[in-house]
Amino acid sequence: MKRLEAIQEAAYLSTGNTLQYRRIMRIFYREYEKMHFQLYEREVLSLLRACPGFEEYPAQKLKQDLRMLVEWKNLIAVQELKHVRTIAEYKNRQFRYSMTENAVEIERLTVKLENRYRESGNLSSCYLMRIEEALMDMERIKSASTRETGQWWRNLQEDFQRLNQNYQDYLSEFYSENSDKILKSVEFILHKDRLVTYLKEFVQELRVNASRIEAVLKEISGEQAAEILERVVLCERDILFPGSKDKEAVKESVRENVFGGWAALRQWFLSETEPSECSRVLEITDEIIRKIIQNAALIVQAQSWSVSRKNDYQKFIRLFRECEDLEEAHCLAAHLFGIQQVRHFRVCKDRSTESIYSSTYEEEAMEFWLRPRRRRHGSRLERTGFEDKGERKKSQRREYLKRSEEELYTVTQYIQGGCLELSKIEGKISKETRALLLRWIETAMLSGSGRGVTESGKFYQLQRTDSRCTLHCEDGDFSMPNYILMFGAREDGDI
Repeated sequence: MKRLEAIQEAAYLSTGNTLQYRRIMRIFYREYEKMHFQLYEREVLSLLRACPGFEEYPAQKLKQDLRMLVEWKNLIAVQELKHVRTIAEYKNRQFRYSMTENAVEIERLTVKLENRYRESGNLSSCYLMRIEEALMDMERIKSASTRETGQWWRNLQEDFQRLNQNYQDYLSEFYSENSDKILKSVEFILHKDRLVTYLKEFVQELRVNASRIEAVLKEISGEQAAEILERVVLCERDILFPGSKDKEAVKESVRENVFGGWAALRQWFLSETEPSECSRVLEITDEIIRKIIQNAALIVQAQSWSVSRKNDYQKFIRLFRECEDLEEAHCLAAHLFGIQQVRHFRVCKDRSTESIYSSTYEEEAMEFWLRPRRRRHGSRLERTGFEDKGERKKSQRREYLKRSEEELYTVTQYIQGGCLELSKIEGKISKETRALLLRWIETAMLSGSGRGVTESGKFYQLQRTDSRCTLHCEDGDFSMPNYILMFGAREDGDI
């Protein structure tokens, strides 16, 4: 393993004169991006004096700064001898300066760090779909070429890293110092609904895609994964370190990275010993949604309260102005403000609406009987016998079974040759039939293996096609993927 040493090229980032060194290096980097790789001292001085705060920068000071940057291996100085005509010109050496490769990478990193606050993560499901496709393509990688295997692994790791980084960047915005101020501001109410919809769609997509990836990972055995990962190790070693003398040491280092990346990918989606990272993301997102809704409700409630009190006080002023004499005003004041024992009771009465924008003053009046809770006073209990509800329960059970049998019979009509394809269902179906089909699909997807069993004990295998279909229901059209349910025999015997 290479010994970790101090990076001399990064010395200019943390010195007493860091400001001027960084300004000079930023000038070189901007010119480097313009394909202007070499600069004379006079050119650097002209560009430096064009920057705010460096208008009167001394030329001698710049010469010292350039010398230090050359010593730190940030710049390369090449003497210009082409136009030298006299000994004096030779002694007053003119240099052309250019950035080293390490200095270019350091400046590129600083620019990225400076602009990091402008970048906002996004919760896109495209990475999840590409990860699923890559995992399903593992069987083909066994016989792929070295270049193709390496490209497959790098694409998989890049998508996984982008997925992980994006959700961390996006969700971290809600835990920053300014997040509470933003969420509690009145202006946030205007964007609340769109943000909540965005987060809910992300949660739904994550649940669906993550469940499919989890099912694919469970089908990949340890031996199969180890065989493919060993091919990846050889490919990465030959591609990244083609001329290395100590190939065994390089191979072990690459193997550690490859197997570690695969373990991190499995841990992100699978919950073996601890909860998966995917489940944590779902919990955090649900918490954020609840927090957003609660803050919005508090803001609306505060606004409604202030408005209602303002209207009350305006009405009180009008009543006082209409008083005929001082005595009447005293009576009115005693009636309005003289109540000393005001009590508010918390009740569990259902509201007429669930809207957070509705005020309690708009609700209809309610009556509640208050009884004293003293030892000597209590409500009289009436002694009654037990009521036999056996017949009612049997009747409800018969109705439920009859309804279930009718639903099963209706769905059975769509099964042809042991196959039920959603796109081939003709006519309109009831809400109950749609709910039954969706329940079967959900059961198979959550099982991990794509298998399920109906209420009548029939086993089936769920298959998903690339096409989509539309179910015509009594209450509207329902667009969804074209699933196929195969009814037949299990691997361990007939059904």
